[in-house]
Parts: sequence; C-alpha cells; structure tokens
Amino acid sequence: MGPSEPPSTTSTKPLAGKVVVLDPGHQLGNRHFRSEIARPVDAGGFEKECNTTGAATNAGYPEATFNWEVAVAARRILRRLGARVVLTRASNSDDLWGPCVDERGTIGNPGEAGPTADLRLSIHADGVATGSAHGRFRGFHVIRPGVLDGWTDDIVQPSRRLAVDVRDALEAAGFPASSYAGRNGIDVRSDLGTLNLSDVPTVMVELANMRDPADAALVESAVGRRRYARALAQAIRSYLVQ
Repeated sequence: MGPSEPPSTTSTKPLAGKVVVLDPGHQLGNRHFRSEIARPVDAGGFEKECNTTGAATNAGYPEATFNWEVAVAARRILRRLGARVVLTRASNSDDLWGPCVDERGTIGNPGEAGPTADLRLSIHADGVATGSAHGRFRGFHVIRPGVLDGWTDDIVQPSRRLAVDVRDALEAAGFPASSYAGRNGIDVRSDLGTLNLSDVPTVMVELANMRDPADAALVESAVGRRRYARALAQAIRSYLVQ
C-alpha cells in the first residue's frame, strides 16, 4: 500500500462481517417475577429453572446491572471494530424478566431468527461469600461447555480456544484469576443451558466475585466496568482474527 492509499477495511475494521452475541446475564426485574423465572425449561436434555435473580454486591449493586453495563460497553467497542453485535436482552429494566436460558442459549444458532453468530459470550458475576476459613474468594473464571453427546460435542473444541482467549485477555488487563473456582481461570461445566444449547462456540464468564470487597470495588466502578469490557472485546478480537 502506497503512502497516499487509504488503509484497508481489514485493518480499520478487523471484525467486519463477524457476528457476536453478547448475553448479559439475568434481568433487573427478575426478582419481581419469581414464578415466571422458576418455570422449568430445557437445558440440554434435562430441565432447569428459566432464570435466577442474580447476585449483588454487599452494597446492593445488582449483577444484572453490571452484566448489562459491561455488555453495552463491549458492544460499543466491537461495533467500532466492524462487528455486528446482538444482545440477548434489549434493556436492563426493573419491570421485565428473562429471557429464559433456553432462549439465551439458542440466539445466534444456525436456523434461528436473526444472524448466525461466530461466537456467543455470556457475561456474569459471581456471588460467593468471601472471607471464610477457606481464605479469600475473588477473581474471574471462564466456564466452557463440557462434552454432552448430541448437544455440545460439536462446539467443545472451539469453545475451549475461546475460553483461553478470554482468560488470557482478562489476565493481560490485570484481573486476577479465581482463587476458588476452576483451574487457572477456566472451569468446565455441563449443567448450564446457556452453553449446552449453543451450536456456535460459546463460553460464560464470571468476571468477579461481587461479595469480595476488592472485586466489588471494580464492579461498582464505571472505570472498572470499562476495563472489563475492553478485555472482553480484546478476547473476541483475538479469537476471531487468527
């Protein structure tokens, strides 16, 4: 490329043509619709409750709001990079509930309404009591799907690579890996409908333990939420641009 030529679309929009589904876990109003979110739904050959209320910091900052704020910030970055971004919920409203995990887990799948995703990332934060006799519980962990024949066997390997990219990006951004869940920042589970129902590479990330004071300070801070969003966007870019 000569000095007078404009930069290529690939260099300015490296994610052009890519579709990313971001799943901000829970919904702020879930706590007002307990019978609705308790309804059993398919979770990959077995049933689980539709959804849950989510966690909160000791000061009362809700996980649903944290998940939403990080997802919206990450969407902004990914759009600048050229990606088409789909969110599994359209708002963070105290008057709404859901969607259920069976809907979240299929958004972006081939054959479903809307575009087929290149990956789906479910954004959460944990709520484990900390400061116990077992030591301090803090840090992130990335959950990838385990092998579930007929359900996840086709996405396990690419999801494993996605999990590593998310873990590496969070560590590079200065976030500590979990001291209490998974191994080296990565866990494997086969009981999560959001992962089991996916036909595209997917992981769920618990970005922090909201009950830990240091993690809570990050979660409650707009600066902290932007740091999480930048790390997730970098992970997605690393995965999609090889």
